[in-house]
Amino acid sequence: MFEELFYQRLVQLRTEKGVSARDMSLSIGQSAGYINSLENRKGFPSMQVFFYICEYLNVTPSEFFDEGNSHPVQYQEALADLKALDHENFQNVKAIIKNLKR
Repeated sequence: MFEELFYQRLVQLRTEKGVSARDMSLSIGQSAGYINSLENRKGFPSMQVFFYICEYLNVTPSEFFDEGNSHPVQYQEALADLKALDHENFQNVKAIIKNLKR
């Protein structure tokens, strides 16, 4: 169950970041084909390397496995922007979101 989710999320989040598997592998201190081998379902990273993967993708381990959050990096950015708004602007954004959900 979680195995397939791991592989899917790795591909999704790496692609969303716009980096090649090779570049990501090298950036986290692994061999050039490391991420490609993971995406081809040839094993799992150690816990330490999984944390490096999450850090590289700018997601928490929880966000990595959160199927309901398909864009965790953008969600973090939007949340940070919302926190910076004053009360009135926050209420305006909230109303816009409610209208978009209809």
